[in-house]
Amino acid sequence: METAIKLENVNKSFGKGVGKVHVLKDVNFTANLGELCLVLGPSGSGKSTFLTIAGGLQTPDSGKVIIDGQDFLNLPSKKRDQFRLNKIGFVLQSYNLLPYLTIADQFKLVQQVKAKGNLNQEELQKLLRELGIEKLLKQYPAELSGGQNQRVAIARALYTEPQIVLADEPTSALDSERVEMVGRLLKKLAVKRNKAVIVVTHDLRLKQFADKIYQLNDGKLLQEKE
Repeated sequence: METAIKLENVNKSFGKGVGKVHVLKDVNFTANLGELCLVLGPSGSGKSTFLTIAGGLQTPDSGKVIIDGQDFLNLPSKKRDQFRLNKIGFVLQSYNLLPYLTIADQFKLVQQVKAKGNLNQEELQKLLRELGIEKLLKQYPAELSGGQNQRVAIARALYTEPQIVLADEPTSALDSERVEMVGRLLKKLAVKRNKAVIVVTHDLRLKQFADKIYQLNDGKLLQEKE
């Protein structure tokens, strides 16, 4: 299998002196194309920090982040931004939807930022149907429930056809039926479209869909036995 993303001996601390917290300790991690990887851990265990470092939104204190064979941290910042735009889809906990745009316009905005390589209209409609949000396109985020916004955020991340999908608690606002649906969708994405899908979560309902399961505790990342 081809490696999509690799973290080597990554360390990250926050604060200084007595208030210093070592959030990630010599973290090693590999995700291949065609795989769904789950990173489990309690709240405050550093899962979001791990994800933002893996996606190049945050820089580690030490260690390497290798994306698609390139040492991401050594790229000039403009190339890094381009790389992120073309290779990585983020599903963040805050949804990151713009409140003053309708759901349809959220996708149009993505199209303006990244003009090529996105899903075509037919594929987008199919994705929206799969997620049960095809009738919400004229609504604004404030008019939707947390679960609906979460599904819109998932669709928006997948719209750009990224090679790597990084999802932070993508099922936290969803009931069991929707969790099942999102789990199946992410698994299908990994396998059928040959993407690396990495989900950080404390939702154990997603375990059944994972190819690899990691546990993040006290800053240490360990892979569960297969």
